[in-house]
Amino acid sequence: MSYRIGRRRVAIAVVAGLVAVSAAHVATSEVIEQILVKVNGEIFTKSDLENRQVQELRQRGQQIDLKSEQANAELRKALMEVTPMIMVNVIDEMLLVQRGKELGYRLTDDTFKNVVDSIKKENKLESEAQFQAALKQENMTMADLRRNVERSMIVSRVQQAEVFGRIAVSEDEASKYYKEHVNEFTTPSSIMLREVLVAVPADPKGVNVAADDAAKEKAEALRRRVTGGEAFEKVATETSEAASKANGGLIGPFKVDELTPEFRKIVETMKAGDVSQVVRTQRGYQILKLESSSPTQIIPFEQAREQISEKVANEKRRQETVKYLAKLRTEAIIEFKNDDVKKAYEEGLAQQAKQVAGTQGL
Repeated sequence: MSYRIGRRRVAIAVVAGLVAVSAAHVATSEVIEQILVKVNGEIFTKSDLENRQVQELRQRGQQIDLKSEQANAELRKALMEVTPMIMVNVIDEMLLVQRGKELGYRLTDDTFKNVVDSIKKENKLESEAQFQAALKQENMTMADLRRNVERSMIVSRVQQAEVFGRIAVSEDEASKYYKEHVNEFTTPSSIMLREVLVAVPADPKGVNVAADDAAKEKAEALRRRVTGGEAFEKVATETSEAASKANGGLIGPFKVDELTPEFRKIVETMKAGDVSQVVRTQRGYQILKLESSSPTQIIPFEQAREQISEKVANEKRRQETVKYLAKLRTEAIIEFKNDDVKKAYEEGLAQQAKQVAGTQGL
């Protein structure tokens, strides 16, 4: 549980002033809780939406300076971004909970006690007084906590019973995924190098031929030292003008297919222990030693089978959940009491459909 309750209360107050809904009135004009939508008779209110909005902004790490002149504009923009999917998720949750109650799912006292004990342990709340203080800081009662836990539990059980439990991945599906995504199971070849750099200072007047020739001559002399038997790392530590000198000239690892064409051409002809010719680069003159290399490795299908099954199953779960929820919506009576909220919900459904379409081929 978070203890940043002070900022949360301020945020709720600001959000409450910005949510574009009008207040409902009874016959005596007394202001009551604003109902935004009814789902099979179950209501979702303005206060419920405000709490969800604040929770979503906090989870996103949204940092808005509520004292700045731009606070209202920033908060309005943030709310416009999060509210559509909040409304989709809210109505989906209501439908799933209602279905779970039809199936007889309930949160038992023993299960709730175990959840509370787990919360206390995870948050290091060693006494009941500390636990109650934490709830108060979150503006939450024990009844609120139980209701949230029960709804989460019911949603999970419905998804498992009516969607997830019916999903299986066939051998043909796994094999097809492997063939189409073999790059996910491939580790490209890589190399470790050592370098010695003789830098050529930049000259605003152009190329300083004398300085360039001197640097090349020095690099050639250093190469003769290492090819003559002197340890490359010793020469690098003593003479290199690159930061890698602190590590004996060691650089990498590099994926071979990510090297520039020039460097790739050089290293592909080398074996571990080989030293390159002196190479002119933007920094100056370099000498390279191939320290080690590893070939391209592809995980065989048999070894990747479990990983593939999980990937395919996750995508099937997601798609089947979307279909299942669409079915529940068609069977439900959803009554919007506010046009802005209805518009946000429809926008959220469009976003969801776009996301699903974008992953159909996975």
